[in-house]
Amino acid sequence: MSTHENQTPQVPGVPGTGEPTLEEPTTPREPLPPKPDQGAPERVSPTGAPTDAPMSSMAQQGEYLTTAHGARLTNSDQSLKAGARGPVLLQDHHFREKISHFDHERIPERVVHARGAGAHGTFRGYGSATKLSRAGLFAKDKETSVFVRFSTVLGSRGSGDLARDTRGFATKFYTDEGTWDLVGNNIPVFFIQDAIKFPDVIHAGKPHPDREIPQAQSAHDTFWDFVSLHTEAQHHTIWNMSDRGIPRSFRTMEGFGVHTFRLVAQDGSTALVKFHWKPRLGVHSVVWEEAQLVNGADPDFHRRDLADAIEAGAFPQWELGVQVFEDNEEQSFQGIDLLDPTKIVPEELVPVQPVGLMTLDRNPSNYFAETEQVAFNPNNLVPGIDVTNDPLLQGRLFSYLDTQITRLGGPNWNQLPINRPHAAVNDMLRDGYHQSAVHSGVAPYRPNSLDGGNPFETPESEHAFIDYPAPVAESVKERARPQSFDDHFSQVRMFWLSLSEVEREHTAQAYAFELGKCWDETIRTRQLRHLFAIDPALGHAVAQGLGLPDQEPTVAPAQDVQPSPALSQVGGTWPVDGRQVGILVGPDTDAEQLTTLVSRIDAADMVPLVIAPQGGEVAPGVVAHRTLLTARSIEFDAVVVATAGAPAHQVAAGMDAKAGAPSPGDVDPRVSLLVNEMWRHAKAIVAVGPGATALQTLQIAQTPGVVAADSAEDALSTVTELLGSHRVWERFPTTGMLA
Repeated sequence: MSTHENQTPQVPGVPGTGEPTLEEPTTPREPLPPKPDQGAPERVSPTGAPTDAPMSSMAQQGEYLTTAHGARLTNSDQSLKAGARGPVLLQDHHFREKISHFDHERIPERVVHARGAGAHGTFRGYGSATKLSRAGLFAKDKETSVFVRFSTVLGSRGSGDLARDTRGFATKFYTDEGTWDLVGNNIPVFFIQDAIKFPDVIHAGKPHPDREIPQAQSAHDTFWDFVSLHTEAQHHTIWNMSDRGIPRSFRTMEGFGVHTFRLVAQDGSTALVKFHWKPRLGVHSVVWEEAQLVNGADPDFHRRDLADAIEAGAFPQWELGVQVFEDNEEQSFQGIDLLDPTKIVPEELVPVQPVGLMTLDRNPSNYFAETEQVAFNPNNLVPGIDVTNDPLLQGRLFSYLDTQITRLGGPNWNQLPINRPHAAVNDMLRDGYHQSAVHSGVAPYRPNSLDGGNPFETPESEHAFIDYPAPVAESVKERARPQSFDDHFSQVRMFWLSLSEVEREHTAQAYAFELGKCWDETIRTRQLRHLFAIDPALGHAVAQGLGLPDQEPTVAPAQDVQPSPALSQVGGTWPVDGRQVGILVGPDTDAEQLTTLVSRIDAADMVPLVIAPQGGEVAPGVVAHRTLLTARSIEFDAVVVATAGAPAHQVAAGMDAKAGAPSPGDVDPRVSLLVNEMWRHAKAIVAVGPGATALQTLQIAQTPGVVAADSAEDALSTVTELLGSHRVWERFPTTGMLA
C-alpha cells in the first residue's frame, strides 16, 4: 500500500496531484501532472511509429486558457453582448466554439457493454506456448503492453456496477506484430449458438421498449420469454443465476475467450485452444443483498475498486492459459463439439496450461479518451492465432468492425491514440472521417512503380499473417445447425451438480427472484419446465418460491453427468492483497493498538479503513477515513471492532436515518447495522479490546467467523486467515433441500 512521508497509510482515492488552496489560485502555472498511478496510450504516431514525445504531450498545454486554435482568452464567464443587459452577439466566436463542442462531446454509447472500466498493463509470456503458436507475444519473458476493459452487458453507461449480468473481459495486446484483441466474458459460454440471433437476445435482455424499464436487469418478461423459448440459452443463464453473475470485483473474476481458436506453430502445425484468464486473487462474488445495497450506496463499486487497487499498488494479475485440443476433422473432444459456444470442456478433462501473466499497473488518465474510445475487434489477429468456424465467432468478425465505424464516426477509429497499433502500419487506406495520419506518396495501390513499389507483400518467411488453409467440407448452402449442437441440458446439469450447497441455494433464490419479477405466469411455467430438466430439486425449490406447482421437465434430466469441481467458487484459499478491512473505533479505542493495527494491515498489502463516529484524528497520525454516517458494510471485506460502540453524541435520526433504528443494549444503531450486515453476508468479524463487548451485546459472539483477538497482531492474523477463504461459508443458512 502507498504511504505518506510520515509512513501513515495513504487510503486510495486522492482526486488529483495538486494541493488545493482555500482561496482561488491567481498565479498562472502549467497544467499539473497526472497521478503516479495513471498512464496514457503509448506515444506512437497514427501509423504505429514510436515517438519520443513525453506523456504530457498528449494532454492540455500552457498556463493560459485558449480557444481550440490556441488564441489566448481573457474571459470565459460572460458571453459577448450588445451592452451588459443586451442580447448575445452571433459574432461571439468563443461562445459558439465552446457550446458547439459541448453539444457534440458525447459519442453513441455501446449497444452492449456500455458501462465499463479499464486499465493499462503488461503481459509477460512464459515461453510455454511457443511450440503451439508462432505469435511473438508468447515468447519467454517477452513483454507486451495491454489495455483491458471490463464491462457489464445490458445496462447503459449510467447503470450500476452490481447488476446480475455477464461481464465483458476484453484485452488489447499491442504486439510488435500487430494488435491482437481477445474479446471475451467472465462466463465461458454464450446464450446462442449462431450470431444471427444476437440482435434477438440483446433486444430481449434490454429494457422493454415501451417503458425503457427495467434498467440493467434480466428480471423481466422479455428476457425470460426468449431464454425459455431457446433452450440453448439455459447454460449461460444458469451461470448468470449463480454467484458468478454478481462478482465481488473485476480483480476476482475469471475471463474466457468463449470460442475455440486455432493456433499455428512455426512449423505450420495447428492446435485448437480455448483461452482462460485465471485471477491470482481467486474467483469471488458478492451475495444478492450486498449487490442491492451496493447499487444504492456506491453504484461505481467495481470501477472504484479497480482504480483504488492500482493506486494502492495492489496490482491485479491474471494468468492467461489455454486448453489444448487436437485439430481433428470433427473439431470435437470426447463428444463435445468445440465449435458450439454454449459448451465447455471441463478442466478436469483438459487442464488449463498457463502461457503468460498479465499485470494491470496503470489507471487511465482520461476515461473518455481511453476507456470509452477503446475499440475491440476479433478480426485483430496476429501471425500464429487464427479463428475457427464457430458460427457465433464468424458473425462477430463482421459485427465488431461494423459497430466501430458507426460508434466512432468513421473508418479511422484505429488511429485514436488508445487504438493505435504499436507495429508499423502501411495499409494503403486513405482519407475518410477523422484521418489524422498525413500520408505521402502518389500511388496508394499496388503494384505500382511511382512510389518505388511500396508497399510490398510480405514473403511467408518474413512472419506474415497467413490465413490457415483449413479444409472446407463438400456440402450445400443451407440454414441449419449440426446435430452435435442439439444437447442443451447435460452441461447445464453438470454446472448445477458442481456447485456447493450454499451456491445452489443462491442460484435457486436468483431464479425465484428473477422469475418472480415476470408478469406473465406462462413464461414462469415454461422456464420451470427447463429447471426440472436440469434437476428436479432445483425446479421444486424455485416452484415453491413462486407458489407454482411442480412441472413436467422439458426433457428427462441427463444421466451419468460428472461434476466439475473447477466450477465452484467455494473451497480454495487465496491471497488477500488489496482487500479492504474496516476498523470500527470510538472514544474507548486504545490509540496505540489502533496505530499498530492500521500499520500492520497496510504492511500486509490490505487497505485499512478507519470508521469513527465523526471525522478527524482518532489517534496520533491516524484519521477517520469513514464516519458512521458515510460508511456502509458493502465496501469492507472484513471488519475489526475496536469499540464497544456506545451511541455517539451526535446520533439523531434527523441527521442520519440509520441512527433512528432500534439497537440492542447500548450500541449505536449504525454500528449494529454495519456489523449485522457483515454477519449476514458471512464476512470476517474480529473484535479487539472493548469490541468484544459489542459482539456480545449484538448476540453474534461465538458464531462461525466471529473471533475475539487479544492483540492487534492476533486480530490481523485472524482476519488474514478468514479472508483467505473469501467468506465464512458455514455461516450461510441452508434449507437442506439442495444438498
